Amino acid sequence: MKNKVIIITGASSGIGKALAFECANQGAKLVLAARNLDNLFEVAALLPRSELLLVQTDVSKESECKNLIEKTIEKFDRIDVLINNAGISMRALFADVELEVIHKLMDTNFWGAVYCSKYALPSLLQSKGSLVGVSSVAGYKGLPGRTGYSASKFAMQGFLEVVRIENLKKNLHVLIACPGFTSSNIRNVALSKDGTSQGETPLDESKLMPAEEVARQIVHAIAQRKDRIILTTQGKMTVLLNKFFPKFMDKMVYNHMSKEPDSPF
Repeated sequence: MKNKVIIITGASSGIGKALAFECANQGAKLVLAARNLDNLFEVAALLPRSELLLVQTDVSKESECKNLIEKTIEKFDRIDVLINNAGISMRALFADVELEVIHKLMDTNFWGAVYCSKYALPSLLQSKGSLVGVSSVAGYKGLPGRTGYSASKFAMQGFLEVVRIENLKKNLHVLIACPGFTSSNIRNVALSKDGTSQGETPLDESKLMPAEEVARQIVHAIAQRKDRIILTTQGKMTVLLNKFFPKFMDKMVYNHMSKEPDSPF
């Protein structure tokens, strides 16, 4: 990653923050984007010395995504890697959730990746760079209580796969990275049925894959120009078994998710 110009969305916490440290440690030129500029400054203050640009960005807004790409080109004159990491989650039954919650998830998780990728694509094609989407095992298997989250990740994966195929002869690298359950704050700020923040995680975060390890594996996959990675043993088994025994996995996923504290079903 040395001297590569790398854009990371959702860089103020969780996997995005860990990616910023991993890339900075390898000597990358970083562009960090998030909605909260104060949090970005806090991350930047802790990073090893590197060329750095901070851009306040709400990826659900097309104009702000366009501005992010333009600011990057203005400062560094190119883009080598775009990591679409910004995302939000939810926890509520579809029967109970307000539709606006699903709109918010699609606008951030799916449309945010589309907007940033659209405006970055010309530069990425020129640099023969990497377009990355941080998806989820929920993009392979629908998770009960996470209709909007799974839908957005399924959509992101389909979108990125098509972009990869369309550019097969142009040396564009497209990586779909699918972590399993990761220790981050995504569940703390997940939206409840009415759109308010959940406020606490239903999982034992200490037993989950650390965000730093997820970041390390994603960066390694970028360097190796892999098409996709699935992380955690549980995540790999879920995807594999679902290929051959989807009905069985429906029951397994239901049973697993229903054991969460205060499960909505």
